[in-house]
Amino acid sequence: LSIGEHSQYARVWIPDPEEVWKSAELLKDYKPGDKVLQLRLEEGKDLEYCLDPKTKELPPLRNPDILVGENDLTALSYLHEPAVLHNLKVRFIDSKLIYTYCGIVLVAINPYEQLPIYGEDIINAYSGQNMGDMDPHIFAVAEEAYKQMARDERNQSIIVSGESGAGKTVSAKYAMRYFATVSGSASEANVEEKVLASNPIMESIGNAKTTRNDNSSRFGKYIEIGFDKRYRIIGANMRTYLLEKSRVVFQAEEERNYHIFYQLCASAALPEFKTLRLGNANYFHYTKQGGSPVIDGIDDAKEMVNTRQACTLLGISDSYQMGIFRILAGILHLGNVEFASRDSDSCAIPPKHDPLTIFCDLMGVEYEEMAHWLCHRKLATATETYIKPVSKLHAINARDALAKHIYANLFNWIVDHVNKALHSTVKQHSFIGVLDIYGFETFEINSFEQFCINYANEKLQQQFNMHVFKLEQEEYMKEQIPWTLIDFYDNQPCINLIEAKMGVLDLLDEECKMPKGSDDTWAQKLYNTHLNKCALFEKPRLSNKAFIIKHFADKVEYQCEGFLEKNKDTVYEEQIKVLKSSKFKLLPELFQDEEKVISPTSATSSGRVPLSRTPVKPAKARPGQTSKEHKKTVGHQFRNSLHLLMETLNATTPHYVRCIKPNDFKFPFTFDEKRAVQQLRACGVLETIRISAAGFPSRWTYQEFFSRYRVLMKQKDVLSDRKQTCKNVLEKLILDKDKYQFGKTKIFFRAGQVAYLEKIRADKLRAACIRIQKTIRGWLMRKKYMRMRKAAITIQRYVRGYQARCYAKFLRRTRAAIIIQKFQRMYVVRKRYQCMRDATIALQALLRGYLVRNKYQMMLREHKSIIIQKHIRGWLARVHYRRTLKAIVYLQCCYRRMMAKRELKKLKIEARSVERYKKLHIGLENKIMQLQRKIDEQNKEYKSLLEKMNNLEITYTTETEKLRSDVERLRVSEEEAKNATNRVLSLQEEIAKLQKELHQTQTEKKTIEEWADKYKHETEQVNMQSQVHELTYRSLVTDELHDRSNWSSHFGFLFSVTETMEKKLVEETKQLELDLNDERLRYQNLLNEFSRLEERYDDLKDEMNLMPGHKRTDSTHSSNESEYTFSSEITEAEDLPLRMEEPSEKKAPLDMSLFLKLQKRVTELEQEKQSLQDELDRKEEQALRAKAKVPPIRGAELEYESLKRQELESENKKLKNELNELQKALTETRSPEVTAPGAPAYRVLLDQLTSVSEELEVRKEEVLILRSQLVSQKEAIQPKVNTSQGVHWVVKLHCVTHVPQSPQDYHMLNEDGELWLVYEGLKQANRLLESQLQSQKKSHENELESLRGEIQSLKEENNRQQQLLAQNLQLPPEARIEASLQHEITRLTNENLDLMEQLEKQDKTVRKLKKQLKVFAKKIGELEVGQMENISPGQIIDEPIRPVNIPRKEKDFQGMLEYKKEDEQKLVKNLILELKPRGVAVNLIPGLPAYILFMCVRHADYLNDDQKVRSLLTSTINGIKKVLKKRGDDFETVSFWLSNTCRFLHCLKQYSGEEGFMKHNTPRQNEHCLTNFDLAEYRQVLSDLAIQIYQQLVRVLENILQPMIVSGMLEHETIQGVSGVKPTGLRKRTSSIADEGTYTLDSIIRQLNSFHSVMCQHGMDPELIKQVVKQMFYIIGAVTLNNLLLRKDMCSWSKGMQIRYNVSQLEEWLRDKNLMNSGAKETLEPLIQAAQLLQVKKKTDEDAEAICSMCNALTTAQIVKVLNLYTPVNEFEERVLVSFIRTIQLRLRDRKDSPQLLMDAKHIFPVTFPFNPSSLALETIQIPASLGLGFISRV
Repeated sequence: LSIGEHSQYARVWIPDPEEVWKSAELLKDYKPGDKVLQLRLEEGKDLEYCLDPKTKELPPLRNPDILVGENDLTALSYLHEPAVLHNLKVRFIDSKLIYTYCGIVLVAINPYEQLPIYGEDIINAYSGQNMGDMDPHIFAVAEEAYKQMARDERNQSIIVSGESGAGKTVSAKYAMRYFATVSGSASEANVEEKVLASNPIMESIGNAKTTRNDNSSRFGKYIEIGFDKRYRIIGANMRTYLLEKSRVVFQAEEERNYHIFYQLCASAALPEFKTLRLGNANYFHYTKQGGSPVIDGIDDAKEMVNTRQACTLLGISDSYQMGIFRILAGILHLGNVEFASRDSDSCAIPPKHDPLTIFCDLMGVEYEEMAHWLCHRKLATATETYIKPVSKLHAINARDALAKHIYANLFNWIVDHVNKALHSTVKQHSFIGVLDIYGFETFEINSFEQFCINYANEKLQQQFNMHVFKLEQEEYMKEQIPWTLIDFYDNQPCINLIEAKMGVLDLLDEECKMPKGSDDTWAQKLYNTHLNKCALFEKPRLSNKAFIIKHFADKVEYQCEGFLEKNKDTVYEEQIKVLKSSKFKLLPELFQDEEKVISPTSATSSGRVPLSRTPVKPAKARPGQTSKEHKKTVGHQFRNSLHLLMETLNATTPHYVRCIKPNDFKFPFTFDEKRAVQQLRACGVLETIRISAAGFPSRWTYQEFFSRYRVLMKQKDVLSDRKQTCKNVLEKLILDKDKYQFGKTKIFFRAGQVAYLEKIRADKLRAACIRIQKTIRGWLMRKKYMRMRKAAITIQRYVRGYQARCYAKFLRRTRAAIIIQKFQRMYVVRKRYQCMRDATIALQALLRGYLVRNKYQMMLREHKSIIIQKHIRGWLARVHYRRTLKAIVYLQCCYRRMMAKRELKKLKIEARSVERYKKLHIGLENKIMQLQRKIDEQNKEYKSLLEKMNNLEITYTTETEKLRSDVERLRVSEEEAKNATNRVLSLQEEIAKLQKELHQTQTEKKTIEEWADKYKHETEQVNMQSQVHELTYRSLVTDELHDRSNWSSHFGFLFSVTETMEKKLVEETKQLELDLNDERLRYQNLLNEFSRLEERYDDLKDEMNLMPGHKRTDSTHSSNESEYTFSSEITEAEDLPLRMEEPSEKKAPLDMSLFLKLQKRVTELEQEKQSLQDELDRKEEQALRAKAKVPPIRGAELEYESLKRQELESENKKLKNELNELQKALTETRSPEVTAPGAPAYRVLLDQLTSVSEELEVRKEEVLILRSQLVSQKEAIQPKVNTSQGVHWVVKLHCVTHVPQSPQDYHMLNEDGELWLVYEGLKQANRLLESQLQSQKKSHENELESLRGEIQSLKEENNRQQQLLAQNLQLPPEARIEASLQHEITRLTNENLDLMEQLEKQDKTVRKLKKQLKVFAKKIGELEVGQMENISPGQIIDEPIRPVNIPRKEKDFQGMLEYKKEDEQKLVKNLILELKPRGVAVNLIPGLPAYILFMCVRHADYLNDDQKVRSLLTSTINGIKKVLKKRGDDFETVSFWLSNTCRFLHCLKQYSGEEGFMKHNTPRQNEHCLTNFDLAEYRQVLSDLAIQIYQQLVRVLENILQPMIVSGMLEHETIQGVSGVKPTGLRKRTSSIADEGTYTLDSIIRQLNSFHSVMCQHGMDPELIKQVVKQMFYIIGAVTLNNLLLRKDMCSWSKGMQIRYNVSQLEEWLRDKNLMNSGAKETLEPLIQAAQLLQVKKKTDEDAEAICSMCNALTTAQIVKVLNLYTPVNEFEERVLVSFIRTIQLRLRDRKDSPQLLMDAKHIFPVTFPFNPSSLALETIQIPASLGLGFISRV
């Protein structure tokens, strides 16, 4: 440090025993030779600081406040220990930031508190970002490793180190979570979940509670996460180092054994653990020694569940899990085994010792053997082997050694199985290793474990130093700066002391081989070898059993006791043999040879050296084995593992994370400076600082230096060449050229030079500020004086004006009084005259009315008498007519009866003749049988339908009764509402009366006062006249003011009530809109998920098709039959089974629209079936009613027919009996020969008799049934038949039903087939009846629907009336009147709208009739023209022929396009798949493909071809999906098809024929509506497709905008020179100056213009464009805000100004495009408020209140985060105090908002497609030849 920098007021750091370093200020300049510095501490105390007389080293200088709190420690101007410590403390305590960069190292301080900075949103924010662009984070290091692996094709390592409790394991866990989230897995096996699931297993068996950490890792591990060529996780492999086995058998005070033992004890009550015979942790010796079996906040039983779930996920079966738990329980029981001493050299176990019995049962070994070998050992000599008892102490040690050995082998076995589960069969391309290893340790008593740990840290520190040195050298060489060798600490001597020949480990192994080797002899060898020979080795003064090694971090004293035993790790061979002979199969597995346990993961597929195949845990020395490998000690194995680890790390690119423990008490956000400095020295952070500080630590690019220090330059110094400009300025500012160096792209500064430049810059700015303040204050004072002068003149003017107005007012009042007197006198006289005139007129009116009424009464009496006479005369004439008519009818009846009797007699005679009867029935047999069958079937159907009709009648009556009761109830409620309305009206009338009376009282009061004034004027003197006027005027004014105040209060109350109601209405509306948007968003998210799954399905199908041996099926073969099935007619029953039984291979992907349409079709068929049955029921019912209505004459005929039928039946029975008797007589009287069964006479006679009898029986039944059926059918048809055809058939029926008069008639009946004609007539009559019944049914249903609608409307009206009435009754009287008036106005408005709607319908009908009239007139004109053209040629032959121009008549197109069915694929290919959007959008009309497709659909609809419609729509939808899948990343393609899909959807709505969509159509367009098909279901399918395209468009937008947003909105300086650039350190952030390749705000606006112009060219709906713009602005705002919240360097006042300016430019763009009402501006509100938060004052409570009210769009977490990150760029800005942030948190604690820090940048607003009809006429559309659609013709 230069002496000149230690001047007066310079701030320095001085050592302090409590705070390590303390800040002080120099009171006077330091001069060379001074031995004392005069200082003043921060608390105001003066101090004399004595310099070291030997070194005379000055205290380190303090950095400017502007540099404090930097993200990177290397950005500090002064790089030394106190600066590092202070920067970390400020970030940790004040800003709550736990991560800080120190060059290439990430320093992580354990907060001892859960922080919301590890969510998936944070992971997404860091993904893809450069390391220096974001705030320090473990995710940034992980992203850097992931990116370098992909970019450099080189394996990476993340080395996490630190003390126990510093957070190493958590940091490693978060790094692995980042890789799992960002990369995903290459298979469906969820490898990333398995990698994360290995953590709870390894923590349970390898972590324990220590005095420093509740979850301390007691082993080191290196996890390699493997990736494939696409950099997706495919597997992992784990290596472990130096498990602390001694913890199994011993724990210090306040510590615990491994977690798994306590988890087992906590779960002992589970049924499956009953056999383990576990209990409380305090029962077992191995778990109770620490005296702290419970960890606060940790439930061991729940942790056990998590451990078991993780084991299951990793493929460790339940049986293996129970085996592991058996072994662990056995270890616990083994620890409780006790020994009884027999003598000093022998011991024994008590007989039937319970702990040992349980241990042997669990392990499956013999009790006697285990008890014997626990108390004895076998000794082998060259000649013999003998068994020797051991002492109690040795037995206990042997027991503990066995327990440790079992646990260590179990640990290794579990690690191997975890590696098997994480092993991948896919070839590994690269890996990232995460090393979670113990940091440097030093305790009061340090043993073999601490020695190994510190040895490993020495190796890691050496590798770290070499890497830092290498990076520093590369930077200098790249910038072509002279490289001078930097001296840095090399700890190779310390490593040699430990691992070299005759080093500590070598001597230890040698001593272990000695028969009588001990710790004492080993210590003596160390002293003899290294003491006074190696500077790093020392001997403690007071001990001969310890030694000291000077490590890189600190001196450590190691106790020699236990070194040899731990290094040898001896276990008795006999005990192992007993365990190997166990019946429990898992136990011998643990002791198999090393080769058999090796996991498959050791053989890596990438061809690199397998690093994980060193022993996972140092192998134990097993007696009896003579191999060299077996004799390796623990130290030797650890040294080999460490060498392999270093080889792995050297072959990868390392990334360093140093975890710091801020205090030993686990207090959240508490910083202990002493402990922090110890760890900083131990972890190598300060060494990194020292290496950086030895050269040129501060580095600036030329552009950054120019931007920051432009204020120090004069205009003439600024050249076009930035590099030369910077050189010229620096030569003037810093005279010592050794203080800086110019590189190719950067300027390198020595330590302290940046602080010097900052001081010069601050002085310059301070002088400029003083000048600005001086000028502004003078301007403000002048402004104030001018304002006061202007105010005085204004007051004078107003006072003089007021006085003049008062005088003029007096003159006006005097004149007004005279005029009032004149008019008052005139009023009295006129009133008297009007009273007399009114009385006269009233008398005249009464008299004239009396005379007129008398005359009217007389005329009325005469008129009534004439009417009475008329009615009496008519009645007499009618009585005479009825008597005459009755007599005539009686005579007719008598005559007809006589004629009928004669006819009956003739028929009886004819019926007796059998031969005649046979002749009648010839030829009718077959016909009658057929008719009989059909009639039987009809009767059955009739009965079933009659039953159904009865049921329907019952249900109908019940529904009718319910509806009647509802109507009655509604009528009652309506009457109540009317009564309430009447009461309200009466109250209004009373109020009106009271108001009128009040007005009258006021007028009377005024008249009285006027009379009083008049009297006073007459009686008092003239000089008092003016005073009287003044008093009267004052009284009037007060009354008026009083009345006005009353009314104003009344109206104010009314207005307040109205405002509250309006507010409630607005809130409810907003809530409904939010609910609608949520529902819409949910639906669209489901649709998005469906489309994603559909795409996933397609991809999988494509992959399956590409696989060898798989035959691809033609999926399009059955698309026409399987997708979008729709028909408007009744589907044939045969078609349904075919569709249901399609082969599964031909089924297209499941389509929801197809499923919905099939459902709808089924319901339609069921409804049609039901309607047909109802029609049959009604037909039968009408037939019965018609029977009941037959006239009496017809009834007589029926009686006659029934009598005739009965007589015929009786005659037939007689004939049958006679024939039977005849048959019997023949059989009895004839001889046996004749009557034998075989005789010919018998056969012939018998056959004849049988045939005659059967024929007679059949004919009789058929004739009877036929006649009755015909009569009934005729009676049912006669009342209904009105057409000529019906009359014809009725006549025929009448002829048939009368019995023929002669035999010829019967022959004619049989031969001509008139019965068949009658039957056909009946069928036609039935059809006619069915059509009539159907029309009646439809009318009935329409009436029923209208009644239901009226009932529903009445219910709603009644409810509304009741609600209004209840609200009115709750209101005060004044508000009640106002509400009733408002209600009446609303009702009248609704009625007016209804009337207007009816009027519009009538107008439409009139227009339709006029149009038909025009059509008819046109046809008549054409007919007339045709008649004129029919003139014969001879009539015109003589006329001269004149040449005329014959115009070609234009073809009248119908707006349809015709194509052949086989051309459908060609149409889709040319119009969709191969269409280039750019050409179409520029050269043709917008939406042309949509119009063409719709015109094709119209033609298919015109042809009534449902198959064609379905096929075309299906192909269209699939084609659009295909082209979007192929070119889905092209914005123009997606925008083009979104526009056309919406236009197609609008066309289907516009021409659907529905009233709601036809309002804006022209008459011609209404003619083009679809006629045969309802495509509502397809509209839904197209709407879903449009939603998917919209979401794809948003994703394309996001991908294009994402790289521009941060650079353009945050980093680029739109307003040059406002935000200065601060030093950045080694982790360079992206430059905020616009270089050639960076994005600016103009880039974003140009891109927005491009998007907008493309959408407009494609004819996208304006509403849809607004929604797209809103989504774009939301993405811009969310990404910008998220980056702001994660970047400390962006949170400053000047950056807030830049952001607000950028937002204003975006708003200007919205105004230019007329998109301010799109809601896009509102999406930027959080960003605007964050920018305002950066700029407002942040000091007082008023400022806090203002911030809380202003930042309503930001969450509490976001506000606090911005305040914590706020960083001054200049010295004039002040930091935010911690107390102010606490105040903000207190004020916002009641706010209920999301705890999430970042906005969801992936959120997509729900989209709607408002109906937008087209004015384009379809018949005018021309198809360009460029589309290649020549096979389509216009129709």
